[in-house]
Amino acid sequence: MPRPKTRRPTPVPTTILPEFYSPNRPPPEPPKFPTKCDIIGKVLGDFGIWQLRTALIIFLVKIPAAWFMACIIFTAPELYAGSEFYCDADDSFNISRNQCVMTNTSNAHEESCNEFKYDSQFYSLIMQFNLVCDRDILIAWTQFWHLFGILVGGVLGTKMMLWISPKNVMLIGMVAQIGCGVVTGYIPDFSLHCFFRCSSAVCCALMMTAGQTIFTEITGGNYRIGLVTLYDTFWSIGLFFLPTLSSFFTSWGQIYLGISLPTIVLIISLIWIPEAPRWLIKNKNDIAAVEKILLEAAVINDRLYFVPENLREELQLHADSVSKLPSPANWLDLWEGPRAKTHFIASHLALAFYIINFMGMLLNTRSFGRDYLAVNTIVTGVSEVIGCFLALYFTLKYNKWKWQYSGAFNVLAGILGCSGWLFPNSLINPERVISWMVISSIGKAGVSFAQSMLLACLPELYPPFKKQPFMFSVITWARIWLLSAPFFNVLKRIDTALSLSAYSIMSILGGICMCFILTPRSKEVSPSAGRKENNMTSVWNAGQNGCDNKSFCYEYNTRF
Repeated sequence: MPRPKTRRPTPVPTTILPEFYSPNRPPPEPPKFPTKCDIIGKVLGDFGIWQLRTALIIFLVKIPAAWFMACIIFTAPELYAGSEFYCDADDSFNISRNQCVMTNTSNAHEESCNEFKYDSQFYSLIMQFNLVCDRDILIAWTQFWHLFGILVGGVLGTKMMLWISPKNVMLIGMVAQIGCGVVTGYIPDFSLHCFFRCSSAVCCALMMTAGQTIFTEITGGNYRIGLVTLYDTFWSIGLFFLPTLSSFFTSWGQIYLGISLPTIVLIISLIWIPEAPRWLIKNKNDIAAVEKILLEAAVINDRLYFVPENLREELQLHADSVSKLPSPANWLDLWEGPRAKTHFIASHLALAFYIINFMGMLLNTRSFGRDYLAVNTIVTGVSEVIGCFLALYFTLKYNKWKWQYSGAFNVLAGILGCSGWLFPNSLINPERVISWMVISSIGKAGVSFAQSMLLACLPELYPPFKKQPFMFSVITWARIWLLSAPFFNVLKRIDTALSLSAYSIMSILGGICMCFILTPRSKEVSPSAGRKENNMTSVWNAGQNGCDNKSFCYEYNTRF
């Protein structure tokens, strides 16, 4: 009979970590790794308690980001004409039923009403800036500036991380977000309000972009894919709490104060978030700082056995190899390779459709009536969580056909969403609102399903030197189109079902685009593969920054 395997005792490299060395148990000989192997990935492992703690803290930045995005639902709730706002005109005018038009009794001349009186216990953004009647479009305009800030923040954050570490970019975003958020809620000028709303969104994007950079650097394999897929679940958690948070305040300015100050907790929690080790190697060549991060992680994850005795020398070799890597591909290179053009076009179109839907359908909850805002916002959050877990399940269970499953789900959800025309718009009532929310929530789950999968799995379509420029291109493109999302909700003036149908059609189109994406076949990658790898190389699935499960090692090749 074969002898049972026994677990080797965990050795401790005494030369670099004497405080953890026990003299009663001399350490075995440290492991030897191939020169080309990624020592950072080998010591950290794919996932552990250290990575879990870091990821959960970083995930929290999604909560204030969701609050700033969705706060317009509660800072500008719809006011009812004739009962909550009135045209402020003298007796020489007859006022229309919608309080927007007044008619001169002497010459029957009509003109728009410009002055209003309000009767509401909650002092809203609408009352502050008279956003009723023809000025109602300015509500969408404020949301446009928020989305423009997300676009600018994503690009700015990526460029800042060429010189500033991701952790410091997060800190800058957090501090600035508190200041900009408070000012946004108390500025008396509408133009300045839009400017600071845009600035707050820039800060949120800095936090999200830098945070994702950190947790993707310190994880590997399916764990990295899982974390990116589930990143938006904390966005949904933010939506759960937003109605309750808003209920404590009596003015829109107080809501901005309430969603800004909790970021102070995130600033304090930064002490448990490490610097990105690969960024330190590539941009600062700070071997000592990386060594300290790896030792801390190895202790917490009980992986000291994987720490070689000559860790500093291994890190220096790794830094030397990183410095010799070729520069990332340019934009035109993304069109070259098997199915490259198809994947490039399909992924750009699909993410654009879904990111518009993701934000637009959230804002569209205002269309279903003010009395149902809290419930509808929570239902939207639940739908998003379901969609994220669907993306994770199909990615891990049906990896080869995951794109087609997601596309088919969205096509069917889009067709169902178009059935909103069966519910007449003559009167808002609970039955019709429930019907609208059911078909809308199914569509929202499908959108979250597709968007999470796209953001997590699109990098697998390209070899390492093309991943960063490809993802930068597709996300920036999608965020440019995202600027149109607030204006789709203006269609509710014609019919509530019209805005819902517009989002449903985009779900169908996005689903069709996803069906053209094919999961590349995994293949062994040698260190000498270099730029000759074709577009069907599934390096991402093998564990982008370390050794894959076939013991083939390759160099880290991502530029931030």
